[in-house]
Amino acid sequence: MSTVNEHDENRRDFLIMATGAVGAVGVAGAAWPFIDSWSPSADVLSLATTEVSVAAIAEGQMITTMWQGKPVFILHRNAEQIERAKTDDKATDLVDPQADADRVKKDEWLIVLAICTHLGCVPQPIGTGDFGGFLCPCHGSHYDTSGRIRKGPAPRNLEVPYYEFKDDETVIIGKAMG
Repeated sequence: MSTVNEHDENRRDFLIMATGAVGAVGVAGAAWPFIDSWSPSADVLSLATTEVSVAAIAEGQMITTMWQGKPVFILHRNAEQIERAKTDDKATDLVDPQADADRVKKDEWLIVLAICTHLGCVPQPIGTGDFGGFLCPCHGSHYDTSGRIRKGPAPRNLEVPYYEFKDDETVIIGKAMG
C-alpha cells in the first residue's frame, strides 16, 4: 500500500509542476501583446527627430519648425542678443535661474520649444517682450533672449529640447529612438 501512495504522490507532484509550467507559458503568451503595445509605433519613431537646415537663417532671424507636433523656435542670435543674454545671466530677478551657456550649444543659436510654461500658449516671436525676447500673449509672460522667464505667471524658462548640430548648416532636434 505504501508503493501506491508513493506512486500517487509522484504523479500528483508531476501534474502540479506540469500545470504550473503550462500556466506560466500561458500567462507570458497573454501578457506579451500587452507589453509590446508599450513600444512606440513606427509613426511615433519617425517623429523622434527633426532635421532642420539653418544655412538660410540670417543673423537676427528666427524660424519656427515642428518637432513631435510641437512648435520649436530656432533663433540665429546676433551679437547684441548674445551679449544681452550673457548680461542677463547676472540678473537677480530670474524666476528660474539658468546661465545662457547652459541653454545653448553655440552662442549664436537659441533652440527652444515655443510653448509657454504657464498654460501652453505659443509665445510671440523674438523682440516682443520687455526683455528683448518672447512675449506670451495669453497671460503676459515675458522671456529674455535666452528664453528665460523674466516677468509674468510662467513658472519656468522655455524648455530646451535635446538637439545637436550635424554640421554647421544642419541641426537635429530630438534623440533617435531604437
